[in-house]
Amino acid sequence: MIGAPEEWRSLLLLCSAVFSEPSYALFARLTTAWVLCPGRHTLTRLYQVAEPSGQKAHDAYHRFFRAGAWSMRLIWKQVAHLLVTTFAPCGVIRLALDDTAFHKSGRKVDGAGWWRDAVRSTGTKVVHCFGLNIVVLTLQVQPPWGGEPLGLPVNIRLHRKGEVTLLDLAEDMVREFAGWFAGRDLELAADGFFASLAGRALPLVSMISRMRRDAAIYAPLPVVNRRRRGRPRKKGRRLPTPEEMAKSRSGWRRTTVTMRGKQKERLVLVRDVVWYVVCPGRAVRLVISRDPSGHEEDDFLFTTHRDASAESVVNSYADRWAIEDTFRNVKQFLGGEDPQCWKAQGPERAAAFSFLVYSAVWAWYIRTHGCRRSWNPLAWYPKKSTPSFADALAALRRVLWAERFFPTSEKRSLPPKMAAAIINILATAA
Repeated sequence: MIGAPEEWRSLLLLCSAVFSEPSYALFARLTTAWVLCPGRHTLTRLYQVAEPSGQKAHDAYHRFFRAGAWSMRLIWKQVAHLLVTTFAPCGVIRLALDDTAFHKSGRKVDGAGWWRDAVRSTGTKVVHCFGLNIVVLTLQVQPPWGGEPLGLPVNIRLHRKGEVTLLDLAEDMVREFAGWFAGRDLELAADGFFASLAGRALPLVSMISRMRRDAAIYAPLPVVNRRRRGRPRKKGRRLPTPEEMAKSRSGWRRTTVTMRGKQKERLVLVRDVVWYVVCPGRAVRLVISRDPSGHEEDDFLFTTHRDASAESVVNSYADRWAIEDTFRNVKQFLGGEDPQCWKAQGPERAAAFSFLVYSAVWAWYIRTHGCRRSWNPLAWYPKKSTPSFADALAALRRVLWAERFFPTSEKRSLPPKMAAAIINILATAA
């Protein structure tokens, strides 16, 4: 595609102000190598792709992560401005928040510890893993081809044992992001673990999360104009728990919602309540979502935006699943857990780099391809109509490998079919 390599370089150039000139050269080579590298993304393998002639020592790439004089927060600021300007130039900025574990080996990985493995744990068995615990904030982007949204990382933090809590790290990230886009309204979707962020008075942020089934909830206080003696009340009468409310036969209405890009029928029950233990200063809107067929369990959701419709709450929380796809793609296709960095800022920066590359690849793909198909039709998958991250990554690899193989010469030593086959194999290599 004409101009595709230049578009990739222009995206990387947006971060040039964060680095010195030599460090930016390393950054650009390393980011491109991260895209092109087949197999495990260890630093030594990345080095071989970034420096095929070995002009620069491999120690420079290790020092770049471990002790480089650059700020990851400033890079995230540039990335966030690029993504918001491109995909959410006006209106409410939709965000999602969650944490994930990056498995590591070795006893001396800075910042690593033992954490609950959410993927392998079940309701009756808890599995622990050793590695990094990373809190990720993503921008929810609706792609031009429709369907499920994309979760593009715009900030991360490393959670260390015995230091700042997960909730404090999450609050810090959201406040920092709100500062970058002063005056813009934010909508934050997170799972039930982060529900208590609703009571932290985040600026211009409406929170959507899960409510406990057995939550102690109260009626909102009526507006009273006259003053009374004594401390004013903060909550009304005690209400039934959300699970008990769901047993009611009245108040339900049938509606159509969009869950992960698909239309579904749901029964919804809406109540304004005070969840005092989580959000004591104000009432929240409780939305109970039910599958009319009875195959799925009821969802108990809430939002701090009192005027939000039940449909928008259900839609936004369902779209939060995009961040889980982000975790899977970063680990599986970009080898986010592979870099063997052990000291100082190395482990945290290397992990952050994998999320940075993920956002950059999708930004490049949407800007260069849009709704155009970038993959060849497959006989065993004839109905494939939307790209996966593997397709976007392969499309970028094709143009970058083609540029490396045939930089200037128009006379190719390989027949065109053979050259295209080799590039396609490299582009789709795991």
